[in-house]
Amino acid sequence: MSTLNPSPSSAPAPAGPHAGQRLSPLRVALGVVVVLGVVAAGLFGFRVFVVDQARATGLAPWFASYVDATVTPSFPFETPPTDAQRDVVLSFVVAASGPLSGSPAEQSGSGSADDPADAPTGAAADPANGSCTPSWGTAYSLDGAAQSLDLDRRIARLRQQGGDVMASFGGANNSELATACTDPAALKDAYEAVVDRYDLSTIDLDIEGGNLTDAAAGERRAEAVAALQTERRAGGHDLAVWLTLPIGPSGLLEDGTDAVAQMLDAGVDLAGVNAMTMDYGVDLDGASLGRTAIDSLNGLHRQLGTLYSQAGIDLTDATLWSKIGATPMIGQNDVPAEVFSLADAQTLSTFAQDKQLGRLSMWSLNRDATCGPNYVDTRVVSNACSGVDQGDASFAGVLAQGFGGSPDAAADTVTTPEPTTAVVDDPATSPYPIWSESASYLAGAKVVLHGNVYTAKWWTRGDTPDDPVLNDFETPWTLVGPVLPGEKPFALPSLPEGTFPTWSGAGTYEKGDRVLFEGTPYEAKWWTQGDSPAASSADTDGSPWVPLTEPEIAELTAPR
Repeated sequence: MSTLNPSPSSAPAPAGPHAGQRLSPLRVALGVVVVLGVVAAGLFGFRVFVVDQARATGLAPWFASYVDATVTPSFPFETPPTDAQRDVVLSFVVAASGPLSGSPAEQSGSGSADDPADAPTGAAADPANGSCTPSWGTAYSLDGAAQSLDLDRRIARLRQQGGDVMASFGGANNSELATACTDPAALKDAYEAVVDRYDLSTIDLDIEGGNLTDAAAGERRAEAVAALQTERRAGGHDLAVWLTLPIGPSGLLEDGTDAVAQMLDAGVDLAGVNAMTMDYGVDLDGASLGRTAIDSLNGLHRQLGTLYSQAGIDLTDATLWSKIGATPMIGQNDVPAEVFSLADAQTLSTFAQDKQLGRLSMWSLNRDATCGPNYVDTRVVSNACSGVDQGDASFAGVLAQGFGGSPDAAADTVTTPEPTTAVVDDPATSPYPIWSESASYLAGAKVVLHGNVYTAKWWTRGDTPDDPVLNDFETPWTLVGPVLPGEKPFALPSLPEGTFPTWSGAGTYEKGDRVLFEGTPYEAKWWTQGDSPAASSADTDGSPWVPLTEPEIAELTAPR
C-alpha cells in the first residue's frame, strides 16, 4: 500500500484528545471477566494467551479506510460526510531517515504491496540520525505534523463527531521502525510515543517488502509490541494490534506466516491479521479481484488455525474469521491488469458479512471518487481518485455494509484457548467412508473425518485430511464441507472382480493397459515390464503407472 513518512518530537507527549475515556463500566466488567478467565485457565492447565470476548460481548465488526496522511492535497478525514467514513487508519508512521523539520519532504504517492522497487532500503541503526524516531512518511516529525498538517487538532475534531483514528506503522516505501531501530528499549519507546500522543486503542502494523523479509526486525517488532501491549493492559488501557500483510490467491506467503508466528511466540495478543487483497503478482487466470480476495481469505483462515494451534491456542472457525480483515485497493490497482470494481467490492462485502470478518478496510479514502475529465489515463494509479466510474456510489459505502462496529470498542477483545469437542464419525450417517490410515485413496475419492467431507487431490495413503498445514499444496486433501444432518451413506462405485488383470512383475504392458494392484486400478502411461505400480506414489512423473481416479471408476461402472 501507499506510504509517506514524518518524525517524532522529543518533547513530552501531551495527553490524548480523549484521554480518560478508556475505563468505561463495560470495560471494567470485562476486565474482571478476563481476570477470572485467567485464574480458571491456570486451574485447568491452559496456556493463557489473552481472550476472545468478541462473541461474548456482541461487539460488531468494524470498517475503517486508510488515509494517506501526508499526500497532497491533504484529505479532510476530520469531517466525514457519512458513517462509512467515520473511522480511519492514518498512514504511515515509519522511521525518520534523518533530523526532520516541520516541512514536508518532496515525496508522496501510492506504493505496491509486492513491487520490489517499493521495498524499503532501511536507515542506519543510529538513533542520532532518526532511525529510532517515528515520523509520518519521513516527511514530518510528530510535532511537525501537528504544526504543518494540524494533525492533532484534526484527530480531535474527528473524535468530537464520534469517529476515531488508528495509526498504521510501515507501508511499502520506507523503513518500519523495527527495521531501522536495533535498540529494543528505544523501539518500544518509539511505538509508545505514537500510541500516547494520539491516545490510540488500536494500531496497525503494515509490514511489506524488506520490512517483512528482515527476520531480525520481525523479532524486535514482536518483542517491542508485546512489551508495550502488556504494559498498557496492566495500566488498564486497551491496545489492539492488527498485523497487515501481503497475500497471494491461496493465502499468506512464507514470510507472512513467519511474521504471524513471531508475534504469537512473543506473546502478542493479535486482534487479527489484515490481508492486503491487492497486487497479487501472479496471473489470476481471468478471476475477478472479488473472487480472488475470497480465495485468499479462505486460505488465510486455514493458515491462522494452524498458526494458533502451533502456539498452543485452539480457536473455533467463527473466532478465526473474527480475527481476519481484508483491505482491497479500490479501483485501478498498481498492477495495470487488476481493477477492483464496485461489483468486486459488493462480492467481498457479502462474503465478509457472511463470515463475520472482524474488519474491512480499503486503500484508500483519498481515492474514493471518480477521476475528473482532465485525468487522461485512468490506468495510471492516482492518489486522489479510483480510476473507475463510480457514479453516485462510494467504495466505502459498499464495503462498510454490516460493519457498524467501532475499532475502539473492539480493542477490548482478548484471546484465550477455546474448548473443542471431538466429533465422532458414524458410518451409518456419513455419506462417504470414514478415513482410514491404512487405506489407499485415489484422486477424487471422498472421505469423512471429524464431521467433515474431504476430497483427495491425488493418490494418498496415511495423510490425515485435517492435519494443520500452512499451505494448500502441503496436503493431498481438500475440505469440501461438513456432513449435513440426515445424510445417509452414498453407494461408492466398485470394480467387479476380474475387471482388470492383477499386475504381474513378469508381464509386459503397453500404454493404456489397466491392471489391479492391491485392489487399486492403474493404467500404464507407456510400455513397461517389472515396474511395480507401488512406486507411482513416490515418483509420480517417473513411474509408468498412474492410478485411476474415483470419477474414472464411476464411469467404468455406470450402467450402460
